[in-house]
Amino acid sequence: MARGLTTLKVENARPGDARQEIADAGKPGLYLVVQPSGAKSWAVRYRRLADKKPRKYTLPGFASLGVARQQAQAVLDKVLAGEDPAAQLQIDKRAAKDKESDDFADVALRFIERDQKPNRTWRETARLLGLKEKDEGLEIVKGGIVDQWGRRPVSQITKREVIDLLDGIVDRGAEITANRTLAAVRRLFNWCLEKDIITASPCAGIKAPAEEDSRRRVLTDEEIALFWQACSEHEYPFGHAGKLLLLTGARRNEVSDMTRHEVKGALWTIPRSRSKNNEPHEVPLSEQALAVLGATRKIAGEAGYIFTATGDNPIRGWGKAKREIAEIMGKASTKKIEDWRLHDLRRTVASGMARLGIRLEVIEKCLNHTSGSFGGIVGVYQLHGYEKEKREALEKWGAEVESIVSGKREAVRRRA
Repeated sequence: MARGLTTLKVENARPGDARQEIADAGKPGLYLVVQPSGAKSWAVRYRRLADKKPRKYTLPGFASLGVARQQAQAVLDKVLAGEDPAAQLQIDKRAAKDKESDDFADVALRFIERDQKPNRTWRETARLLGLKEKDEGLEIVKGGIVDQWGRRPVSQITKREVIDLLDGIVDRGAEITANRTLAAVRRLFNWCLEKDIITASPCAGIKAPAEEDSRRRVLTDEEIALFWQACSEHEYPFGHAGKLLLLTGARRNEVSDMTRHEVKGALWTIPRSRSKNNEPHEVPLSEQALAVLGATRKIAGEAGYIFTATGDNPIRGWGKAKREIAEIMGKASTKKIEDWRLHDLRRTVASGMARLGIRLEVIEKCLNHTSGSFGGIVGVYQLHGYEKEKREALEKWGAEVESIVSGKREAVRRRA
């Protein structure tokens, strides 16, 4: 005859490689659950009276053996009365979820987790709101918006406060950041409207603090050579990643989060989860791009990140790296270099390809643009992938970059 659990047996239960359930013969239906981590809990297994389907009810907390047996008996009594305690627990959890706090901080966290996480730009939205990644969750940044408004109901945030927030950002000389902040805050309040958390948005009627001109900055051939040399001096990981940005025209986060699993031979496939248009994007790798990848360090990590400092996470901190690369360029140049941004590298690639005579639609496919030549109805019916054309274009561009960096192109230009 099986013996029931004792307090000593419960205390001495050790974790194994897999989750364990140890039956308590002293109270049939009660199980001691031991996770591989060592965490322990109590569960009650029963069959629903109506259809005899097996069910499991996890007892709250981790009580002593005697209390757990009493709690288990209470659950089994409900089962005999025709109730389904496990189903009721889920109903109660959903009800509690519906009563979640409407404080700004809690709403902002839910907004990022539920609405923004599927977007590849969610980290930037979180940053603008004053949140940052920490371990598996989000941390409030001191002095950020969430820190300032956090304990107040989101419905109490006024239009005047939003305007004052933006004015403060403009006053410190960050007009474009003010525009981006307004966009992030507006998205949050629009989400609150959709979820019936508020009845009106305090962002209604607020215009962007600054006018933004469409950027037309491209790096000159001299600047391309300086950028390449600066990346060589900056070394791994940002230096190598910077070179790949220039050779592929890919977006910053696409390169940052690149993994070895995505590269098969001379083809890099960006999965739809990381692609801006939510479609897989194939990037043919030129001889020069493959050489850059071949020179990267191989840091162990299950995710297989190519550009990483730890092996477990992709690189972050492009802002600092860009400033350092720009500083190296400035020191090596005989004249002042106009301010540039990492995104200007994509425009530089497009401009350089056009100079080589590559057709516009091929350039757009290389950069994974869905507007322009492939906007509207054309994007629906034009399904040609341009694989061959893309490879030829990126190989030409890779050779052009090599020619610029080596000085051969400048020599040809002077002879002409």
